[in-house]
Amino acid sequence: MNTQHFFIHARKPMKMLLLANCVMTFIYYLWWFDPTHVGNMILYGLLFFGETYHVAMSYLFWFTIWPIKRKVKLHPASFSYYPTVDIFITVASEPLDIIAETARAARAQTYAKKRVYLLNDGYVAKRKDWMAVEALARQLGISCITRKIPGGAKAGNINNALRLTNGEIVVIFDADMVALPHFLSRMIPYFSNSKIAFVQSPQYYKNHQDNAITNASWEQQELFYGPIMRGKDAYNSAFICGTNVAIRRSALLQVGGMVEDNITEDFLTSIRIHQKGFLSLYIPEVLAAGLAPEDVLSYYKQQYRWARGSLEVLFGQNPFFKKGLSLSQKLQYLGSALYYVNGLVVFIDLLMPLLYLFFGVKPVTSSTVNFALYFLPFMFLNLLTLYLSSDQSITFRALAFSQSSFTLQLSALFAVITKRKQGFSVTAKRALQGDFRYLAYPHILYTLCAVSAVCVAVYREGLNPSVMTNIAWAFFNIFMFYPFIKAAFKKTASVSPSQEKWEFRRVVGLSGV
Repeated sequence: MNTQHFFIHARKPMKMLLLANCVMTFIYYLWWFDPTHVGNMILYGLLFFGETYHVAMSYLFWFTIWPIKRKVKLHPASFSYYPTVDIFITVASEPLDIIAETARAARAQTYAKKRVYLLNDGYVAKRKDWMAVEALARQLGISCITRKIPGGAKAGNINNALRLTNGEIVVIFDADMVALPHFLSRMIPYFSNSKIAFVQSPQYYKNHQDNAITNASWEQQELFYGPIMRGKDAYNSAFICGTNVAIRRSALLQVGGMVEDNITEDFLTSIRIHQKGFLSLYIPEVLAAGLAPEDVLSYYKQQYRWARGSLEVLFGQNPFFKKGLSLSQKLQYLGSALYYVNGLVVFIDLLMPLLYLFFGVKPVTSSTVNFALYFLPFMFLNLLTLYLSSDQSITFRALAFSQSSFTLQLSALFAVITKRKQGFSVTAKRALQGDFRYLAYPHILYTLCAVSAVCVAVYREGLNPSVMTNIAWAFFNIFMFYPFIKAAFKKTASVSPSQEKWEFRRVVGLSGV
């Protein structure tokens, strides 16, 4: 089943499914308010917090994918507005051949009124690196802006270029994002509507078949750039994703340029643009292809950066209290930032079976059968909705990597709470060499603790229903960690350039993500 077709032509069945989710979730949540279910008060309170989070995030997800008519129709737009365009390719010591491929694709755009710039961040690069980028720009016949002053990381690099250029529309590409020739022709016509501030297209990873890390990265992106971003777009809440985006210069200047005091500068900049009453647009078509992180450390750093930046927004500039945003926009931005609290909730869920198996402490006194009668329908409808809304593309690996990311999310949460300083880390464009198995040590430690706890509990009580339930819970967690542990212990491998190009051609033939 094609989900886009399902959402457009079967709105009523989808609404019925989402309503069933809402009702069943409410019934399940009421179960937690029964005082007869309380065991250990502290542990019950922690579980209640976790389930409140799950319920809230479920409602926010259903709200996002609720089938409504979009404000701006997605059709092949015709040119009634032909602005000048500055293409910014942000560079910070990436390999020259990768930069060159991106620059050639930008130069080959069929749109005539454009100028291509390499934004050469000389402050973070070694002298020989930024000089090589300048030489590459001269060789390709494009402009190069080398920044040699500190501040703002990628956002500061972009703002520096804004001061030295004057195109009406600014298009931003990361150094590895190779655009199709019609990227500008597809994106720019929508700016004929003067209220549209930016148009975003998805990030596609052409190397996603290389290994388990690239696969998982792409599978997680599919969910985000599929139903989630399509849903946000319907509420005028799609946000800038750092690359593959076109932004109206005047709108960007109205908010003071890209936000420089947050490592997810694009997320916070989008909020400020929407506060000004501008519209945004998301085009669910693959128009450029880049590179997923190829090793577990690069994946960890990328996810950590997103988690840290989003949590800084949540705790420091909570979008729910921002003036100028509609209630729908507040909820959409809040849901995106809240996602990274999941690490804390996962940690709570990990502890509960261990505490019972080791010490016999019960957070809940209800029988397993009683709890299952409420929990299983709630979980089944959640998974069914996720499956359908993702065009049946959601994978166990994507869910497993999300679950296994609790360590980096906890680290990001701790860093935000303690206000620990964090620099901007560019995701490596090629696999890093080294032993990164240590990133899976917490997951392995949990496995060892779970096995030990099982031995203790069986020796103490035998295989009674409570012990069996907590064993199942603990080993389910281990099962979810397995793909991440396996990937951390496996050496990376690359596919041939010809295989990458064939896969890219196959995907761009699709109408959407």
